[in-house]
Order: sequence, then C-alpha cells, then structure tokens
Amino acid sequence: MPEETTEARPAPGPLDALTDVAGLRVGHASVPGEGALSGTTVVLAPEGGAVAAVDVRGGGPGTRETDALDPRNLVQRIDAVVLTGGSAYGLDAASGVMAWLEEQGRGVRVGPDPSQVVPVVPAACLFDLGRGGDWRARPDAATGRAAVEAAAASGQGARVPEGTVGAGTGAVAGRLKGGVGTASARLASGTTVAALAVVNAAGSVVDPRTGVLYGEYGAGEPPVPPEPAAHEAALRRLAEIRRAQEAAAEKSRTEEDGARGSGVFNTTIAVVATDASLTRAQAQKLAGTAHDGLARAVRPVHLLTDGDTVFALSTDRHPLPPEPVAALNDILAAGADALARAVVKAARAARGAGGPGGTFPSYSELYGASRDGREPLA
Repeated sequence: MPEETTEARPAPGPLDALTDVAGLRVGHASVPGEGALSGTTVVLAPEGGAVAAVDVRGGGPGTRETDALDPRNLVQRIDAVVLTGGSAYGLDAASGVMAWLEEQGRGVRVGPDPSQVVPVVPAACLFDLGRGGDWRARPDAATGRAAVEAAAASGQGARVPEGTVGAGTGAVAGRLKGGVGTASARLASGTTVAALAVVNAAGSVVDPRTGVLYGEYGAGEPPVPPEPAAHEAALRRLAEIRRAQEAAAEKSRTEEDGARGSGVFNTTIAVVATDASLTRAQAQKLAGTAHDGLARAVRPVHLLTDGDTVFALSTDRHPLPPEPVAALNDILAAGADALARAVVKAARAARGAGGPGGTFPSYSELYGASRDGREPLA
C-alpha cells in the first residue's frame, strides 16, 4: 500500500459533499415503472456557469459535448453536467436539461435577444441496461428535466442523497451494488474541493483478501477489516449469486426468456469541483489527477469495457496566489482524495437490488452497517 505522510489531511467540509462548493446543486431522478432500475443525476452550476473540463480514461465511453470542454475551443463556461444511466440511450436526458436551461435564459448567447442562448450540457453515461429486467426502461429527456428541476429546487448548500439514487439507481460495482457517493475537503487556504461519483465499475471496490473497501487504504487511518467470519460468509454469498446468475444466463440462451442485465459493460462517472479560480487548462489537470483517486478505489480500472469519465468544475470564487504551483498541487491532491472517498461512500450507502435483471447485494448487507457510525443518506 502507498506510504502515508505525516501531514494532516484536510478535514471534510460541513456536508462532506459536492454542495460544499458554494453555488453547486445536485438533483436526482429515477426512471419510473416496474422493471426499471436506472436514473439521472444533474450537477447544476451557479448563475453565470462554471469553468469546466473533462478527462476520459475508459475504453468504452459514452459522452456528449465533451469536445466543447477542450481548452482550445470556444465555450468558456457551462451551466450543468449530466451523469446518467441508460448507456448511450440515456444521453437523451441531457436534452431535457438543455430545454430547462433555455427556459431560464442560461447558455451561450448567440443572438441579440437575451433569450437567444444555446446551453452547452456535457454528459456521460453508464451501462445499466436491463438491470431491472426491462431493457427499454432508461432515462430520457423527462428524466433529465426532473433531475435538473430537483437540483434547482434543492437550495444552496443542500445535502446530497447518496446510494441507490439518480444515475446510481442501477449501478453495479464488480459483483456488488454500486451507487452515488460524494465527499469534500476544506484546505488550509480556505479553498474547498469536492467530488461526486457514480460507481458502476467492471473492477471491484473491495479487497477480496480482507473485505476492506480499496478506497479506505490510505485514508488517513488504517482501515478496520471485517471479522474473518463475516468476510468468509460474504464470499460464500457472492459465489452463490454468481452460480445462480450463470445458470440463469444459460437458461436465457437456450429458452430466450427475455433480457437480462449484463455485468460486462460498466463505467464510473464523476464530477470533481472547487471554488478556486482555475483556468480551463488547470481544470483539465484537476480532472486528470482525480482519476488517481478512482484508481485507488477501484481495481482494475479504465478497462476496455469501462467508460470512466471525470468532469472538473471551477466556480471561480477564490483567486489562486500569484505563485500558484503549491496551491494548485494542494487542490489536485485533494481532488483525488475526495474522489476515492466518494467511491467508498457510494459503496457504503448503496442498497441491494434483485429481480429479473440479476441480484446485486450491497456492501452493507454483506458486511453490516458502516463502521464509522454515519447512516447512509437516501
């Protein structure tokens, strides 16, 4: 494991959430109906937008408007980021967000009238098709509108529901139920750095030797492993589920008895944000180094069947000092740490799911409630 430094780690912000970055709001919406296990999460920037960037590392990404975030290109700020289930179909959720933003007069102004705007809405999707049993139950424009309206209605500094919500509704991490998690850090300079992750990984979030969540290693204090008996019981339960799913898949191939969820295609998508004033190039660096946190918390990561994508946002509230290298390094390190902790929190807050699309137990079901005493927020 990586060596620990003697330096104190930054404390979490008041909410330990993305909304500790003042001005950011988060809204979730799930696809309704029987057989549905999918949804959308929207991060809404403050009025005037946020500096944005993106870094895509997975081999099978599904994205929208990410080229607009290249520092060489025209668009300077964006008003919302969409994280969604439904694979490429789910990217339609961004059109509902775009329509809502147009109604608010928010976007890139392209005409003499203030209402003549084109909202730029970057989005990334994860694969959860069929996880609830219905292949066609996936986010659309109405889901995106519901999520952005929930974000707008949440108010400043609102708590962020975690676990099996929004884009994390149908997420799966390895053989466990995935979901949404969020974390933040308040630096000594007063700058806040935070992350929100939707964990839907092909790799595992759990060390198979101990049952410890990978992201807990190097978190400041040594993790407390589950009791060996609990870990052995969890491994047996996962083996039973795997055998049952393999038998069901064989039956599906021979009887053609309908769609079943697939664990082959995945993707973890995230937003890391800060209230520090960053250029677009600096924001892109933040998105890239945040992937280091993802690599600490998920193993293996960035596979061909993942589409791992991290967006970075700067709300431009606190200028960097004239010699910004040290300050920027602190922000980059905090972004990676926050994303690793967000993955841990997603795994702990998730609720298990089961049905025609498969059985996906949660970490808390297998190993008991969180040992840190915090209740999952759902």
